[in-house]
Amino acid sequence: MNDGLDDVRAETLTHCNDSIDLARRARLHVLQMVHHANASHVGTCFSIADILAVLYSGILRVDPSQPQHPDRDRFILSKGHAAAVLYSILAESGYFPHTFLGKFCDDHSPLAGHATHKDVPGVEVSTGALGHGLSLGCGMALAGRCAATPFSVYVALSDGELNEGAIWEAAMFAGHHGLSNLTAIVDANGLQGFGTVREVLNLEPLADKWAASGWSVAEVDGHDHPGLRHAMTQAAARQKTPTVIIARTVKGKGVSFMENKLEWHYRSPNDEQLAQASAELEGAS
Repeated sequence: MNDGLDDVRAETLTHCNDSIDLARRARLHVLQMVHHANASHVGTCFSIADILAVLYSGILRVDPSQPQHPDRDRFILSKGHAAAVLYSILAESGYFPHTFLGKFCDDHSPLAGHATHKDVPGVEVSTGALGHGLSLGCGMALAGRCAATPFSVYVALSDGELNEGAIWEAAMFAGHHGLSNLTAIVDANGLQGFGTVREVLNLEPLADKWAASGWSVAEVDGHDHPGLRHAMTQAAARQKTPTVIIARTVKGKGVSFMENKLEWHYRSPNDEQLAQASAELEGAS
């Protein structure tokens, strides 16, 4: 890529310093934001925090000072209810001041409870109605290829979101057109709003379904930063097929009383829980 974005990627990696610490800081931000707003979805923010931290620590070719650069990589948070962690990562990456995070879900604040692109640098599209992100990503990837532009497109999905039929239409479309500039990342934490994914609508054998649609498939521990980085790097090098990374994660990862607990899909921490969770995350540094 021209215009210095390759150099910016290296600078972004230095800015973030360490993706593991970036994920920890993002989780701390999310705790404060959700507590302040009496909002929900802390569990799903924590399950995907490591994935976003790796993406924004040298994988995505982006420039926070030029959020609309035409050659930038595109990232779509299809599971838009995890907006708080995306906002946190963007603030840590220099897209906007950290003080914005303190206005999460406030009246007239641009930082809505589901991801919104209006007045929020770094957010490509507004999301929240599940099932649409991969179709958007397909359109961007195909447009980029037709225009011979060098950007890649990354779409983060939840495993419960894969219940949506539109996801599989998009998966077949991407495989049919060989959209090698498209990577989907499934945050497979095994829980959705009203039960386990296996109980609500079993997705297995998940890898086989993607492969049958013409995708290259990688399965990784979604909290293993070197493993995630390797899978993402391999995806960027592929020339013929789109790639899906099935990242096996833990809902509420990083806080003992939240991990694998369905209630933290909707619950907001009270003062005591905020203090305990913050102490656990601070102790992990």
